Amino acid sequence: MTRKVSNFSDLIQRVTTSCFLHSFADDREEEYHSDSFGNKPQDEQGYYGEEKMVMGLKVISREEKKLKQMRALMEEVFEAVSAMKSAYVSLQEAHCTWDPQSLREADVAVVAQLKKLALLRDGFHGSVSTVEEDEGRRRRGGNAPYETVMKKEVKAKDLHKVKLGCVATLTSHENKARRPHPYTKRKLGCNSQMQEAGFVAAPSPEVLEATMAQVKEASKSFTSLLLSLMQDAKWDMAAAVRSIEAASDKYYNNPATSTTTVSTLHAKYALESYIFRKMFQGFDHESFYMDNNTLSSLLNPAQFRRDCFSQYHDMKSTDPSELLGVLPTCHFGKFCSNKYLSVVHPKMEESLFGDLVQHSLVSEGNHPRTRFYKEFLGVAKGVWLLHLLAFSFDPLPSKFEASSGAEFHPRYMETVVKFAGGRVPPGTVVGFSVSPGFKFRNGSVVKARVYLMARN
Repeated sequence: MTRKVSNFSDLIQRVTTSCFLHSFADDREEEYHSDSFGNKPQDEQGYYGEEKMVMGLKVISREEKKLKQMRALMEEVFEAVSAMKSAYVSLQEAHCTWDPQSLREADVAVVAQLKKLALLRDGFHGSVSTVEEDEGRRRRGGNAPYETVMKKEVKAKDLHKVKLGCVATLTSHENKARRPHPYTKRKLGCNSQMQEAGFVAAPSPEVLEATMAQVKEASKSFTSLLLSLMQDAKWDMAAAVRSIEAASDKYYNNPATSTTTVSTLHAKYALESYIFRKMFQGFDHESFYMDNNTLSSLLNPAQFRRDCFSQYHDMKSTDPSELLGVLPTCHFGKFCSNKYLSVVHPKMEESLFGDLVQHSLVSEGNHPRTRFYKEFLGVAKGVWLLHLLAFSFDPLPSKFEASSGAEFHPRYMETVVKFAGGRVPPGTVVGFSVSPGFKFRNGSVVKARVYLMARN
């Protein structure tokens, strides 16, 4: 789904435009057909409209021949376009709700029609171009949409070969139990190739930690934009920080502090804490409480985990704006709508932008193309991927957050504010949690991020 939908219309437009802008090559050999209607009246020039008689044979003119060829070509083009449209609709339906088998079948059908259209175009160009012109067009990337599909198929096949090679290597090592060190250079080489190709064999704490790092980066970018908009709108940042802290204390059932000690220079951390708290609400439920139907995970939990990991792989390289442009009301689209309305209060949006246009669009199930919403989608996609990945584990990793006033524990926490010498001063406690952490059954930990302050 990463490819723009316009790619299909581009391919169609190129074929049809070529048909109308270029003429077929002149065929010097005229077609003769026996005429059984010798008594047909003939005009003074010996023509019957587009036809003429030569020695008792009916001759089809070059113009009519080209017209017939063009009609036949266009009929094939429109048939292929109609078939591709039908296959693409099936591809959309297979994405929501998620059906891997139907998805693969629809994908094959779409690619097949793309190939057919490309062959029709190449056949047309072959009739009007010299060999040198064809070669020049290929060098300029004239078959870009089709070549893009083929390159991805070749890459997928190469990746499959890498997987098979790595599996063979692992099997070989398992059979050679006498060797004390199974991690040979060849095996490490396979792992390196698989990582470079973007393939992850199975969910692991390292993959989840890397995904969490992407969420943090997206959150920092969105927070910086939101903070600058607040400052431009002349917000009282100290009051905003106090409001966020009070809401945080209520959310975590902490006793409210009498005064705030968060510097306005560090307001971004309080704002980021607010965003994470809203985005991670419902994270422990398999559908963020958007759907209470849990039969799939209960009846076949192993298949449910595999489906989550498969969706993680498919979603990882997808542009969220492009996906929602095609499937605005899919599960991810509903998640984005719900979270945006939760994070951006109507009064906040009106204060920042002077209207409620984006709020209205999102409430109706649409997704604006504004910079602000695109930055938000970066955070939403990261949290969605993290959720899919977490539910790929057996058992599910435990999400934890540090509470206000808790002692700083370096094994489970990292501070967002750096201290001189890299050491946390004594008497420092957690002011508030910025982002959650995760604990795994094998003892691995993805640290929570916290804002530290002096004990009151």
